[in-house]
Amino acid sequence: MDALDFRLLNDVQRDFPLCERPFLAIAQTLESDEDEVLTRLRELQSSGAVSRVGAVFRPGSVGASTLAAIAAPPQRLDAVADIVSSFAEVNHNYEREHSFNLWFVLTAADETHLQRTLQAIGSATGLPVMSLPLLREYRIDLGFDLADGNQAPLSAPFSVPNGEQASKKPVLLPLDIPLVAALQSGLALVARPYAEVAHRAGLTPEIVRERISGMIEQRVIKRFGVIVRHRNLGFIANAMVVFDVPDAQVDRLGETVADSGLASLCYRRVRSARAWPYNLFCMIHSRSRRDALLCLAELRRRCGLAAYQYSVLFSRQCYKQRGAQYVPTPALAYG
Repeated sequence: MDALDFRLLNDVQRDFPLCERPFLAIAQTLESDEDEVLTRLRELQSSGAVSRVGAVFRPGSVGASTLAAIAAPPQRLDAVADIVSSFAEVNHNYEREHSFNLWFVLTAADETHLQRTLQAIGSATGLPVMSLPLLREYRIDLGFDLADGNQAPLSAPFSVPNGEQASKKPVLLPLDIPLVAALQSGLALVARPYAEVAHRAGLTPEIVRERISGMIEQRVIKRFGVIVRHRNLGFIANAMVVFDVPDAQVDRLGETVADSGLASLCYRRVRSARAWPYNLFCMIHSRSRRDALLCLAELRRRCGLAAYQYSVLFSRQCYKQRGAQYVPTPALAYG
């Protein structure tokens, strides 16, 4: 990785230009040229370092989503994971160190579709599916500072104002639905990507840029820029840490974790009776298991979590990772 690759990966993870030729604007900032920036991004995408360039939508702002888990017999794990990954509604699918060893995120156009998909996965695998919907976000930033040894926010963390619940969805305009469909797989790596989005959405490039700006302001889009694949860039020790904290204190503790800068994600999710007593979730991304555990120890100490039951679920294998598909649409992958 040379200096230009590094800056494309590190500096353009958010605040992507909303102008007619955004890659030209980036090239001018990086003292390069438009063709070279586009060529490098295509290469980084082909190598797996970049997932896509474009929008990351705030959970629950478009469609419906949930985090789900299956306790798969170890000898069947790969086969079960393949079945789960075959569903278009599944965008992330990981093996984790726990008796619930397969964890995946589903996104669908609405709650009815989501529930049907959960039932279909249960039927296809022959295994119970535990669904843990989101109740509140405390931190939903996932930018990686590649100059730092661990994950770190590249700007102020994206957080939800106190008292605003995940169930309170922003109002989308009718034209936003085809726009989401055209954006969800990423921008085309061409000189005028918003013209390509406009063509697919049946809009004008000016309206596309205006509505992207509006959705960023509404917090429908939580980040707009280069989406990196963190495992491919050395963040290989990734732990989902879950805590069982009193419901009356979960918002205070979640906000404390969010403000600490020690976790890249922090949410409140539903409990699942005796099978899953945990209600506070956070993610720690590090370059080594030792660093992740040191970070966790500091988080528990600093955030007042030392007294509470917790579990650490390191990821072992990534079966699937791509952007969520909120609106059924023909293939929108760009080269």
